Amino acid sequence: MARIVNVALGQLGPIQRSDTREQVVKRLCALMREAHALGADLIVYPELALTTFFPRWYIEDEAEINSYFETSMPNAATQPLFDLARELGVGFYLGYAELAQEGGGLVRYNTSILVDKAGRIVDKYHKVHVPGHFEHEPWRRFQHLEKRYFKPGHRFGVVQAFGGVFGMALCNDRRWAETYRVLGLQGVEMVLIGYNTPVHNAPAPEHDDLSLFHNRLSMQAGAYQNGTWVAGVAKAGVEEGVDSIGGSCLIAPSGEVVAACTTKGDEVALARCDLDFCAVYKKTTFNFDLHRQPRAYGMIVERKGETLAADGSPWQAPAH
Repeated sequence: MARIVNVALGQLGPIQRSDTREQVVKRLCALMREAHALGADLIVYPELALTTFFPRWYIEDEAEINSYFETSMPNAATQPLFDLARELGVGFYLGYAELAQEGGGLVRYNTSILVDKAGRIVDKYHKVHVPGHFEHEPWRRFQHLEKRYFKPGHRFGVVQAFGGVFGMALCNDRRWAETYRVLGLQGVEMVLIGYNTPVHNAPAPEHDDLSLFHNRLSMQAGAYQNGTWVAGVAKAGVEEGVDSIGGSCLIAPSGEVVAACTTKGDEVALARCDLDFCAVYKKTTFNFDLHRQPRAYGMIVERKGETLAADGSPWQAPAH
């Protein structure tokens, strides 16, 4: 019997600074109702889906910073979304800023959760590849202070859900091959990724015209090279004067885009995903047990940055 999951992309348009969580949750619920009408089992929402993308500002007041974070999930503002999921039998992935109690103190994470059809949280993920910078940089048109506001997570995990093996990532994670490979080594069959990506890249403006290309390139490569479905969902459009890409899409293990959003507003797109299709790639071209050569990959974990040997020679795998 085929393992079919109907996955909806729940793209959001911009969320302005004055928008309340209650207003945003109403929009999320409307997208879930539309997804349910289309037969969805699961809807994927963006990164930091409950508020505007606050890392674009340098904020010094701790109370103001914390106002963008959730101390519990669900909470009063988000409970209607969990209730609706249970009522409709539609699971969801949601990205948000989390203020967590850890080691006797408070820690800020860029977080996503996976919620099943009964409205229960079945997995939580903390963003690993936190981009941007730590301090105010006045030369930028807008800031990207994720490194200031978020502690990086430390693991990519998978969970059994919706009849298959699911993993999560967030935004910048999608650009890194390691994200997909670590999930792939755990047998992942569906990777869910929310993102907020401005069109303008201040340190490398020559990338601006390539934003949508890079978005698809990284997710399509990750899907194909690990024999997995990938769902990438944007918060898009002009938010507080900053234009962000859309390009939400669902990618098959073949690397082909099978569904995509076409606007920069609130939009649902849906595709039928056969999790058994992953095996066509996991058991042939990317049969890890048969073809991988980990002894040649040591540099991946031994080094963080790009370096050469003192004599300029390439790295050699140790003999075994």
